[in-house]
Amino acid sequence: MNSIFGRGPSLQFRLILAVISAILLAYLDRNFAYIAQVRGFLNTAVSPIYYVANLPEQMLTEAGDMLKTRRTLRSENAQLRQQAHLDSAQLQLFDQLQRENTRLRALLGSQVQQDARKVVTEVIAVESDPYRFRVLIDKGSKDGTYIGQPVLDDNGVVGQVDEVGYSTSRVLLIADLSHALPIRISRNDTRSIATGIGKIDSLSLQHVPHSADIQVGDLAVTSGLGGRFPEGYPVARVTHADFDESLPFAEISLQPISALDRLRYLLLIWPSEDHVTDPDEQQEAAQ
Repeated sequence: MNSIFGRGPSLQFRLILAVISAILLAYLDRNFAYIAQVRGFLNTAVSPIYYVANLPEQMLTEAGDMLKTRRTLRSENAQLRQQAHLDSAQLQLFDQLQRENTRLRALLGSQVQQDARKVVTEVIAVESDPYRFRVLIDKGSKDGTYIGQPVLDDNGVVGQVDEVGYSTSRVLLIADLSHALPIRISRNDTRSIATGIGKIDSLSLQHVPHSADIQVGDLAVTSGLGGRFPEGYPVARVTHADFDESLPFAEISLQPISALDRLRYLLLIWPSEDHVTDPDEQQEAAQ
């Protein structure tokens, strides 16, 4: 008796074909620059799918916001009014400290750090690969997003843009194995490199000498070295410090300030005019 459905290629043939295709794509991606343009085009082409997939969540969120009672809104309004008064007092102190900092920098001959341009973006998808920590955001080249652009949330540094499409971009999180970030300990200005170790809630400091003054609870902030991340943004807090002399270097573990597994709204920042980070702009500036 003839089968209704014809038999396709064998599983072994499909496996061999998939392996050959993967090797070929990896070779092309490594040796031909135009593959990045093709990837950007494909990223733009599939972006409507991400928007459609994210639509039910947006509708449920909006419906939940509309169902808030009048009493809840009044309570929140009162709390926000109180918080506004507290923030106003803090801003007055901040203005005083900023003026003092400006005077001290002038005495030391150091350039005053300028505010950067900032734009809010939303996470619309999370990378499904368990070995890579990346998210998709709803800003792309049409919004001025560029590769290497710093990305933050309301707590601290989240990562940097590593792929840009026309209307969407992918952000490489600081916990990814391939990410490294120059930091300094805010307590004593000890400098190091914070790298991802493949865990969403943990970072590591590389090649720290045993004589380094680093303690559990210390806050690590961006050092500004490397010219990509502006100086002073919170990155992580030290959770473990082992200075065992039998090891070649101290083992320092940190926990990111931001909850990288619960990201929703992020902040794209552009450097000020006197802080050039884009490689093309750096080359033009050098000329």
